[in-house]
Amino acid sequence: MTLRCDLIIRDATLIDGTGAPRRRGDIGVTGDRIVAMGDLSAASGDREVMAAGRAVAPGFIDAHTHDDQTVLCGPACMLCKTSQGVTTVVTGNCGISIAPVAMSERPPAPLDGVCDTSWYRFGSFAAFAEQFRAAPSSVNTLALVGHMSLRIGAMGKELDRPATDGEAERMRSMLAQSLAEGAAGLSTGLFYPPSKHAPTDEVIAVAEALRGIGGLYVTHMRNEAEGVIDSIEETLRIGKAVGAPVVISHHKCAQPENHGRSVETLPLIARHAERYPVAFDVYPYTASSTSLAARKPRPDVPVQITTSVPHPEMAGRMLSDIAEEWGVSLEEAAQRLMPGGGVFHNMAEEDVRRIMAHPLSMIGSDGGPLAKQPHPRLWGTFPRVLGQYSRELGLFSLEAAVHKMTGRTAAVFGIPDRGVLREGAFADLVMFDPETVRDRATFAEPRQVADGIVETWVNGQSVYSHAAGASETPAGRLLQRQPG
Repeated sequence: MTLRCDLIIRDATLIDGTGAPRRRGDIGVTGDRIVAMGDLSAASGDREVMAAGRAVAPGFIDAHTHDDQTVLCGPACMLCKTSQGVTTVVTGNCGISIAPVAMSERPPAPLDGVCDTSWYRFGSFAAFAEQFRAAPSSVNTLALVGHMSLRIGAMGKELDRPATDGEAERMRSMLAQSLAEGAAGLSTGLFYPPSKHAPTDEVIAVAEALRGIGGLYVTHMRNEAEGVIDSIEETLRIGKAVGAPVVISHHKCAQPENHGRSVETLPLIARHAERYPVAFDVYPYTASSTSLAARKPRPDVPVQITTSVPHPEMAGRMLSDIAEEWGVSLEEAAQRLMPGGGVFHNMAEEDVRRIMAHPLSMIGSDGGPLAKQPHPRLWGTFPRVLGQYSRELGLFSLEAAVHKMTGRTAAVFGIPDRGVLREGAFADLVMFDPETVRDRATFAEPRQVADGIVETWVNGQSVYSHAAGASETPAGRLLQRQPG
């Protein structure tokens, strides 16, 4: 009997997400699953796509996003991701999550940069999940619960102190309920003012909810600059105390005096990884982006404004130029622009390459979708890894690049049957041209669709093509972590 598929992609270079060598072949999809791979010349499809040798890989998994609000705003709102070949996003990072705390007033930075105040309306993770399922996104979503959000729920505005035992227990209880309702783990952002006063013991007390269920501990560490070594040790102490696998967010060595220190941090993480599950994500840029309230400006770290509530017209301009124009110091100019955010050019290319090439790394964009002038990583991360770092610089093979974006990420986050090409896996797919794929987003013009991403499918449905743009197909699903 002749095999009949909903979709057959013919004559593709198959890169399966495991790191294995590429091979030429066809791939057949029925419903939301891959049903056949190899020589499908005897099969037929309702739709047949001629790849002509172009690459087909598992859809990319963005290990670190702040898409909490955006995934609820309709399929077309995820063009910044589907146009990169991203089919799954991990939300709720850096201690900031849209649930399980409703907020009636503008929250403190950096929570105000992730969701508009009106979107902090979900008093439980279940309410967020119900909203997602009622109006799905174009991408799959795995969601974490943020420590900062829990702190506001338990402590109100009194965040400049450690939590009491009772408040920590309330946070633990809220986290436990969220995990039971489908959250994948706990994230922290101990670098930021709403959480920096939380001692290690507070975080461990809250994270006790992760014990025995395989929930993740994911963290924007307390210090990514001069205190990066101590922060790595603190991170592992927290994870080990509750038996939770650890993910270090956007690993970096920030500020000029710390450039080159990845030669210290990576061996340290690797030593821990020999005895304990730990991974990290990284984005392919030497500039970070965060709230203006997070870092005191300094002359040797250029800052470009991404957004400003009192001065929206300043988005895209350099803080130094604004300060000169106003006749004030950098610090005074930053104060006048708050609430707001900026791009901080505070990393070294040697560290970015060393961290990205490490076998423990995954790729995450860490983009800010609400910014008026966002960091280009929101639109360019994944094609930049493929085009600049793999093809042009030869930092790693194409197979290794895809693995860091797919199979490895799926394994770390516990997302079965995704991140790989094989019969029975979900049909999250991207077709791209390895010879032309590249990012076009720049710091001056960040909202640019990449070159070379031909088409993206989520659960077997086309959600983006370079020819037609984003579709309105609500193909995404809310995923649940399933520890291996």
